[in-house]
Amino acid sequence: MPDIDQESRARAETYAEFAALVGALAHEIRNPLSTIRLNMELLAEDFESTDPASPTKQRDRRAKAKIELVRQECDRLQKLLGDFLDFARQESLTLEPGSLNDELSQLLDFFAPQAKDAGVEVVRYLDPELPKVRLDRETFRSAILNLLINAIQAMERGGQLMVRTRSSGLGVTIELIDTGPGMDEETLGKAFRAFYTTKQGGSGLGLPTARKIVEAHGGTIDIESAPGRGTKVAIWLPAPPRLPTGGKPPR
Repeated sequence: MPDIDQESRARAETYAEFAALVGALAHEIRNPLSTIRLNMELLAEDFESTDPASPTKQRDRRAKAKIELVRQECDRLQKLLGDFLDFARQESLTLEPGSLNDELSQLLDFFAPQAKDAGVEVVRYLDPELPKVRLDRETFRSAILNLLINAIQAMERGGQLMVRTRSSGLGVTIELIDTGPGMDEETLGKAFRAFYTTKQGGSGLGLPTARKIVEAHGGTIDIESAPGRGTKVAIWLPAPPRLPTGGKPPR
């Protein structure tokens, strides 16, 4: 029989090599892209004219409009490369026991002004008896923040976003429930597909990256949605066994 552990190690090594390759390629693209953008800015300055009556003024305006278009495309590609690097990066997590409610509360406080500007009311139902979980705080917060931003962007006319935590089996569940337009079955089926997006200017890597981070924590992420009924994102994370409080240790 094949050695399953050996096969797993071989797959992990292949993935690490591939991730390093595509990461290096993305960096090689990003550097000249930054140079192109900078030169577009310098070129735009060359077309500035202090004399509005200049016969070349109209030609200069057309040239500047084309330069601005190139500059915007550079910005879009730089964002796409940044998202791709986040997705391709092989995470090395530092998992430490902590309070999920505390992490969520701090993140929601930080997120509150953005939600208010979007006309979204954030409602919290955080279970006070929630057990501790093991988190890499930085990467996990980035995943949740991405999901929060997705939720308010879906509610273009405002709405309500419920954030709820509860114990669930041998772990805990976080639920993000919005009152947005929801997704049809086809869109829902492609939600975690890399580079798939329904948002103009989106990279299609936010949800795949969030899932990768959650799974690196040993958890799962699921989405329920239907047109006109909003969307619910549920994240389950394992909770470590509670430490004994006294007496003889369990056998």
